[in-house]
Amino acid sequence: MIKRWPIRLRLTAAFALTMALILTGVAVGTVTNSRASLDESITETLQYRLRDVQSAAEAVSPVLPGGRDSAEQILDANQQVVAGSREVAGQVLLSPWELAGAQHGPIMVEHPGAGTLAGPVRIAASRAASGSRIAVAAVSLADRDAAVGDLARELAVAFPLVLVAAAAGAYLLTAGSLRPVERMRARAATITAENPEQRLPLPASRDEISRLGSTFNDLLARLHRALNRERQFVTDASHELRTPLSLLTTELELALQRTRSRDELTSALRSALEETERLSRLAQDLLLLARTDRDHHPANVELHPLLRSLVDRYRIAASGPDVTLDCPPDLAVRVNRDDLDRAVSNLLDNALQHAATPITIHAHRTRADDNGRVAIEVRDHGPGIDPEFLPHAFDRFTRADTSRTSEGAGLGLAITAALAHRNGGHVTATNADGGGAVLALTFPTARASARPQQEV
Repeated sequence: MIKRWPIRLRLTAAFALTMALILTGVAVGTVTNSRASLDESITETLQYRLRDVQSAAEAVSPVLPGGRDSAEQILDANQQVVAGSREVAGQVLLSPWELAGAQHGPIMVEHPGAGTLAGPVRIAASRAASGSRIAVAAVSLADRDAAVGDLARELAVAFPLVLVAAAAGAYLLTAGSLRPVERMRARAATITAENPEQRLPLPASRDEISRLGSTFNDLLARLHRALNRERQFVTDASHELRTPLSLLTTELELALQRTRSRDELTSALRSALEETERLSRLAQDLLLLARTDRDHHPANVELHPLLRSLVDRYRIAASGPDVTLDCPPDLAVRVNRDDLDRAVSNLLDNALQHAATPITIHAHRTRADDNGRVAIEVRDHGPGIDPEFLPHAFDRFTRADTSRTSEGAGLGLAITAALAHRNGGHVTATNADGGGAVLALTFPTARASARPQQEV
């Protein structure tokens, strides 16, 4: 039930309960200490009176000192009253066994009453310094009890008022503290996909709520950027799909408009097949990009065997520039093997497509210690990349102006960047000082405790 209460009520209730326990403890401690202090004072006064009575008991005809709310008496060896205050009127204040105890040393007892003294009564008794007489002094504790009762009643009235005031203050303070949260909630309720630029209002204070709002604003900014990227992705994908679909539709419509010869039909089907293959490649690239955020399984991979197999594959399949490999045999990286193969292949495809020059693959450590990273650089000696295009080289559906007429949808480098990112690496594009473009992949080195994955 309490879990359903608003947080301000729960905080107020917790504060009020804590304050009630504290105030109760303070009240009990105050009353107890006051009672103990009064008892100590009464006991000290009673002892002074008892000494006076002992001195008076030495006289043949003792005269007892008087006192307010007190009584004294002197008893002989036969427990008969020799002298006494009028408040007790000859009544023996102590019982026989208490008098027997007083014969051996001072005693102090409490009785419900004594003569006309208002009870309870505290009585002290002791034998006189000489002789067998017993001195007795008594004092009423009614004033003590009245003082302690008055204090308890005052606390019983004052502390609940203090508790109510503290609870009200706690409620107002909690409500004021949560007001920025309510403002942020109200603003968050108005943020939609149509107006994602809105941000949560932040309080002027630099406290936890302000930091929470800043964190949510950063989250909204990231979601906004992701939404814009997805919208742009859908727009670019639609644009890229529209062209081959339109061409394919046109080829088929032209083939059906009139009777065609066998060669014309073969040419139309071959053109339609090329557009279909282009659509298939584009769909595969889009699916690969969609899968880059899913789980993958990195392993320790030796670089030299993998890169050597790639170079041999391109030497056999490509009738273009020569590809040279420069990789120490002891390099290994922590990466998914298929991701690394696809990423380096994309860099080689890009270099072969845009630079008809020798290509070099150079792998090396970026730091001397074992905890460093390994860079895989693919360099050509062509005209390089337009400096204005370099910051966007790895964006989806982006191609340099010189490559707009070439095949592809501009997804190769974007796929490379996505594969590198999910394996804890990154990819960069620069222009070399001596000419040509340098595309570099950087990955973590292999773990020393794990055995590198061998070439199959």
